[in-house]
Amino acid sequence: MTLLIVIIVLALIFDYINGFHDAANSIATIVATKVLSPFQAVVWAAFFNFLAYWVFGFGVADTVAKTADTMQIDLVVILSGVIAAIIWNLLTWALGIPSSSSHTLIGGFAGAAIAHSISLHGFSDYFVLDEAGKQVTKHWYNIVNWYLPGKDGGMPSGVVVIIAFIVLAPLIGMIISYFISLWLLYSSKKSMIPKLFTVLLLFLVFWFLRGEMVAYADIKKPRFESHFLSIIAEPSNIKWLLVGFIITSIAVFNLIFSNLSTATSEKILRKMQLLSSASFSLGHGGNDSQKVMGIIAAAVAVYIHSNPNANLSFEWFDLNVKLPSKDALGNDVAGQMPGWIPLACYSAIAAGTLSGGWKIVKTMGSKITKVTAFEGVVAESAGALTLFFTEHFKIPVSTTHTITGSIIGVGVTKRVSAVRWGVTINLLWAWVLTIPVSAVLAGIIYYILRLFL
Repeated sequence: MTLLIVIIVLALIFDYINGFHDAANSIATIVATKVLSPFQAVVWAAFFNFLAYWVFGFGVADTVAKTADTMQIDLVVILSGVIAAIIWNLLTWALGIPSSSSHTLIGGFAGAAIAHSISLHGFSDYFVLDEAGKQVTKHWYNIVNWYLPGKDGGMPSGVVVIIAFIVLAPLIGMIISYFISLWLLYSSKKSMIPKLFTVLLLFLVFWFLRGEMVAYADIKKPRFESHFLSIIAEPSNIKWLLVGFIITSIAVFNLIFSNLSTATSEKILRKMQLLSSASFSLGHGGNDSQKVMGIIAAAVAVYIHSNPNANLSFEWFDLNVKLPSKDALGNDVAGQMPGWIPLACYSAIAAGTLSGGWKIVKTMGSKITKVTAFEGVVAESAGALTLFFTEHFKIPVSTTHTITGSIIGVGVTKRVSAVRWGVTINLLWAWVLTIPVSAVLAGIIYYILRLFL
């Protein structure tokens, strides 16, 4: 139990570090455009990091918890992964490199799991019992869940999918950012075509949201007696309403853009940047806090597997965590997480954001491309939309990668040379190296800890 408590505490420390390490992701542009002072910006971001507690579920947490097979690892594996993630995060923070905290955690978890497998079985095949009690042959690298098919044709998961989104997340952010930039630029001209396009897009967005919103009959635990309030307050509905609000606010601005003076447009865009930065901070809190929840859930699952008769319910400390699974008949069994775990995770990341990360603010806000209010709104809106959609598909993506791709997308609309590709290439190298470096580091830490534990 002591080791489990240590892991939970270290995971929350990692969450705190993640907050100040990634603080720049949501506040760099709003500081660069002087909409808010650095202090105001970190308070703004921290508030919306914490507010994500009421908006997002546990889909990303489930994906992270299943990085490795919890039936085959022990607590030393998870401890090694968390320590490696903390070390790499602090190192990149000290150097001012916008590395991904998310991929550091996943790389560390996977690397320690592989080290554990090699220490037990070498590079030979071995046998394990699956959930149905059947003997299954495993290779040394199968301890990591590299690829898990999606349910009912849904989005697959696993480490391979997470690695793929190292490229896809910034690419999606860049494409959305590029599209919004062009949409705004063409709307500034006195032409009916951009306005007709805007109206059509609004219609498509409302049609999409109507299909995605959870109806009252499908809400498992309505929060209010009023049907309307229950629908509005449903977490997944809040997320989709925010998506609609972001797009609608840009659309309304576009409809009147051509009739505004430059000074008035700039003033409105600066106000809109408050919304876009808040949305991105919300996505950052929801995405990154869940990764720590996943690590805590995996640690508890491993502890329960090793100590099936352990009492995990205390008056002040309930640890009855269950990962989503299947019963003997193959039916899905819902997961369970005590309320204090997400509350602690969201509180830790918000506190970390309040601590700030000024070296990374400078890199993200000015070294990649000079940012105006126009570009800040576009980049943050594109980043927020990317985070909301990937969270919907339970994919743990990097907020660092996402906002960087979005900023690059804005820069490309001006001219390709507006993007400082030298800085961008250095960032790409940092991203590519994050998972393998943290995996190797976690493996080394695992072997060191094995000398004492």
